[in-house]
Amino acid sequence: MAGSLLIELDRVEKTYVQAGVDTRVLRGVSLAVGRGEFVALQGPSGSGKSTLLHILGLLERPTAGRYLLSGEDVSGFADDRLSELRNRHFGFVFQSFYLIPYASALENVLLPGLYGPESRRSLEHRAQELLARVGLADRASFKPSQLSGGQQQRVAIARALINQPAVIFADEPTGQLDSATSAEIMQLLADICTQGASIVMVTHDEETAAFAQRRIRILDGRILDNGGPGPAEG
Repeated sequence: MAGSLLIELDRVEKTYVQAGVDTRVLRGVSLAVGRGEFVALQGPSGSGKSTLLHILGLLERPTAGRYLLSGEDVSGFADDRLSELRNRHFGFVFQSFYLIPYASALENVLLPGLYGPESRRSLEHRAQELLARVGLADRASFKPSQLSGGQQQRVAIARALINQPAVIFADEPTGQLDSATSAEIMQLLADICTQGASIVMVTHDEETAAFAQRRIRILDGRILDNGGPGPAEG
């Protein structure tokens, strides 16, 4: 397995069963995401792009196929092991910010780190550094209701970074923001990518997708365009 390869899906299928009816959402999807790569997943509503993102983020299991994380097949891992891998290696940013309304910006950023072995003092120090990194050093004590939409998304990005993830998954991260704020958030994600993290983003917006290095286009659960060769082997 290539040393530069971080995630690889091999012939992944996803079928949902509801009221006895099978709905096939992903059909034989194979793709790779390399270290430090910025990838956009694009396709019309119902194409399977969000389901694909959830599988890549270990939030859902594929019905069939293999998931390789740095060369190790994690497809058959127990739920608690997948949760551990997810918390250690991945960060998540969503269209809805999912901040705890009664907690401060600092407390929201801290949250994912509290499930690990690191001391609270060390986590608080890093959370403060991350808030400064996203331009909110002076908003650490503010509740989400005291912040603008763009500021709330910056808190969500800082929260996604608290465990120093290898990959950040972003699902329509600018969907609730105006165009100027969207550009600021995307530049922040692009800067994070240049510092070594991989970013996998679902977006329907062409201006947002333009920040990605590679665009993967999906239709009816199949990849139409892989956006290029992907990570180099070797």
